[in-house]
Amino acid sequence: MTPDARDRDDALASAYVLGTLSAARRTEVQQRLITDAELRARVQAWEERLMPLTALTEPVAPSPAVWARIDASIGPSPVATARRARSVTQRGWQDWWRSLWFWRAVAVTGFATASLVALVPVTGLFAPAEPQYMVVLVAPNSTAPGWVVRTSGPHSLRLEPLGTTNLPAQRSLQFWTKADTWDAPVSLGLVQPGQALEVPIDRLPPLVPNQLFEITLEPYNGSPTGRPTGPVLYIGRSVRLG
Repeated sequence: MTPDARDRDDALASAYVLGTLSAARRTEVQQRLITDAELRARVQAWEERLMPLTALTEPVAPSPAVWARIDASIGPSPVATARRARSVTQRGWQDWWRSLWFWRAVAVTGFATASLVALVPVTGLFAPAEPQYMVVLVAPNSTAPGWVVRTSGPHSLRLEPLGTTNLPAQRSLQFWTKADTWDAPVSLGLVQPGQALEVPIDRLPPLVPNQLFEITLEPYNGSPTGRPTGPVLYIGRSVRLG
C-alpha cells in the first residue's frame, strides 16, 4: 500500500469512528472491515484514542428505558457474524464496539461522541432540553485531535485541550467560530495552551450543525483586525448530538 493510500485509510477510519460518513459510505466501510485487517486495526486505534473523551464530563445516570432502547438498537452486526463463522476467537474491534460496557460508558459520562450519533438515533433517546453540540478540532492535514468543544449549557460552550501546543514567543492562540450564513468569523477569545476555556455564547446566534470552529496563531494580544490573520492551527465543524 502506498503512503497516500495509508493516509486515506487513516482519514477514513477516523471519520468512521467519529460518525461523519454518509450512511452509504459507512456501509461500504463496514463491508470492507470484514476482510481488511489493516483497516480494522486503524479503526480500533481511533476508537482507543477517542474513548478517553467520554470521561470529560460528570456522570449522568440514564433511565432503564434508555438502556432498553440502546440494547434494541445495537443488534447483531455483519462483521461479528462473519467472525463467528470463521471461528475467530480473539476479541476484536467489533466485539469491543458492540459491548454494552462501551455504550454504558458513553451514556453514563454524558459525553455522546459523534460515533454514537451515527449508530443510535438520539432524537427522543436522551431528550435534552436544549440541542447539544460537539466539535473535535484537528490540525490541518492531520487526523489527530488537539481540542474538543462541547456545549455546557444553552448559553455557553467549553473548549478543552487533548494535548499541549507549543506557542512561539509573543504570540497567542485565538478561538473563532463562523456559521455558513455569517459574513465573517467571530472571536471567542484568547486561549492558553493546555488550558480549558469556558465561553459565553448568549450574544451569538444559536449554534447550528456544521458550524466552523478554529484556533489560529495571532499576535500576543490577539488579532488586530478582528478577523483571523495567522495560520490555522486547529479546525473542525460542529456535530449536533441531540
